[in-house]
Amino acid sequence: MFNNSSKILFITIMIIGTLITVTSNSWLGAWMGLEINLLSFIPLLSDNNNLMSTEASLKYFLTQALASTVLLFSSILLMLKNNLNNEINESFTSMIIMSALLLKSGAAPFHFWFPNMMEGLTWMNALMLMTWQKIAPLMLISYLNIKYLLLISVILSVIIGAIGGLNQTSLRKLMAFSSINHLGWMLSSLMISESVWFIYFFFYSFLSFVLTFMFNIFKLFHLNQLFSWFVNSKILKFTLFMNFLSLGGLPPFLGFLPKWLVIQQLTLCNQYFLLLLMMMSTLITLFFYLRICYSAFMMNYFENNWIMKMNMISSNTNMYLIMTFFSIFGLFMISLFYFMF
Repeated sequence: MFNNSSKILFITIMIIGTLITVTSNSWLGAWMGLEINLLSFIPLLSDNNNLMSTEASLKYFLTQALASTVLLFSSILLMLKNNLNNEINESFTSMIIMSALLLKSGAAPFHFWFPNMMEGLTWMNALMLMTWQKIAPLMLISYLNIKYLLLISVILSVIIGAIGGLNQTSLRKLMAFSSINHLGWMLSSLMISESVWFIYFFFYSFLSFVLTFMFNIFKLFHLNQLFSWFVNSKILKFTLFMNFLSLGGLPPFLGFLPKWLVIQQLTLCNQYFLLLLMMMSTLITLFFYLRICYSAFMMNYFENNWIMKMNMISSNTNMYLIMTFFSIFGLFMISLFYFMF
């Protein structure tokens, strides 16, 4: 990823663009930060050796450019509102802005570009798209208090993220639909408080990093590779599927903690119907994660007769195992510290 100076430059500009958006005090400044972020992320996506990445970068540019155009148009309308004697409906303009931001973040019902684009990316680019690129749009969404549109997006995101991942064999598409499902949870946490959203986003980013780091080390892109690759190392296979379950939010792993916080806060706000839908969708995601794990552990599956030489770099593997330890036992450790202090 960091093999040349131009990529480091583009990553730095991408981070600066996000920070400009987050710290901006006007919609025009936020739009400018989003544009800087977009124009620095596209060179990171494109790869001369892979046509899929070029196609993905073009898809990303078109969808983000559309969202940016709508956002800029709506921002100008809001700025002109005072000069037009309140002829513009402010709530309608805010609704258009939120729709543009939902399109930028890849939340349902504006999610159609996201799984197809993920299919053409490398794992590190996919990780950036699933985590860092969500920060700016979600922060801007938190400034707009349009509960009914946010509620619709949350319900659609958790349902589509759960059902969409059921029949996937590509790991990148599986992670994309998982990201859409988690995005529904993050949007619901934004309805409650920004601190809950920040905690959820931090844990989701960590768990996504652990999985994508593993996939990137061994160049895994499809489910059948998971079943036949780790013939020699059962520990790596075991930890990989434990991380899957942690990402799905199965207790007592670390991934359950942010979901627990959101469930608690939604219960206090009497959002029982929304909570029921979200928990049912999480059960569906856990179903297909458990189905993968069951197939890998319990059933006889195809294993190659020859031993494949894995690209195992000991430092990377050790780092992965340390992060996995926190992913599996993190909830126990946090609970222990809480009761001790």
